[in-house]
Amino acid sequence: MPRTATGLAVTAPAATATTVAARPPATVEEVVGRLREIAVALPMADGVAVFNRLYLTVTEAVRDRLSDGYFADPSAMAELDAVFAGRYLLAVAADAAGQEPPACWRPLFALRAHPGVHPLQFALAGMNAHIQHDLPLAVVELCRRRGCAPAEVEPDYHRINGVLADVETAVREQLLPGPELPERAEPLTHLLGTWSVEAAREGAWSAVQALWELRGLPAAARAFAAMLDGTVGLLGHALLLPLVPYDSCEGYEDYDIDGVHDDRPDRTGSPGTAAAARLPEARNRTADGTDAGGLNRPDPG
Repeated sequence: MPRTATGLAVTAPAATATTVAARPPATVEEVVGRLREIAVALPMADGVAVFNRLYLTVTEAVRDRLSDGYFADPSAMAELDAVFAGRYLLAVAADAAGQEPPACWRPLFALRAHPGVHPLQFALAGMNAHIQHDLPLAVVELCRRRGCAPAEVEPDYHRINGVLADVETAVREQLLPGPELPERAEPLTHLLGTWSVEAAREGAWSAVQALWELRGLPAAARAFAAMLDGTVGLLGHALLLPLVPYDSCEGYEDYDIDGVHDDRPDRTGSPGTAAAARLPEARNRTADGTDAGGLNRPDPG
């Protein structure tokens, strides 16, 4: 069971997860509704909740631009928004059901309750997973659905950057620590200098082009998607490195550093357990979608 930053057990949004698993969102308004349900179900300090609030703000901003002439093809962008959100919602559903989300999402879900991780890190880790992994797959799926090439949606894809820039600036200002926490401000400033939405979306577009070129080679496309999933997950680990020493995190003094442990967060809800502080194992997948260690796992792509 997921826990808050205080180590108390919280209830996963099971009803929301059931809805998500039953059918993907069809409209932007439905996406907004689902994100609001998740926001209500999770405690404010939960790392997934931090990202979810950011994602809700972005989705509402994009929705508001769909009817004001900002996009050349608003219907395509509305459909992309729903397809894109569906991947995050499925990760939420998998976690709520006690299953592993895709590798790109595992760091955020595993460390969602770690007291040494700052809320801004949760926001960045969520954006990293969703933009650099989920977005390329969503764009390719959109193009297949509509029978168009990525180049036809590229101008509107880049127009979204302007919307994201405004939201990102506001969120960073809200989440950065105040002057009373100088020991956290410096490492966060450094972290912000190493990751940006614009660079992530440019990288995502390169992945779109690669996946599109591989569309006639299913095995190669699956291998590329699996590589992308794992690579983005590794960056997620780096973004979530705690900014305070583990021995100063009350309730996590038994942090496991030998690397031999289950990579799922503890769901027993027992206060004082160390599972939420564990770094999940990074697993390498082979081209057929299996773990290098021989464990079969579903291909997230």
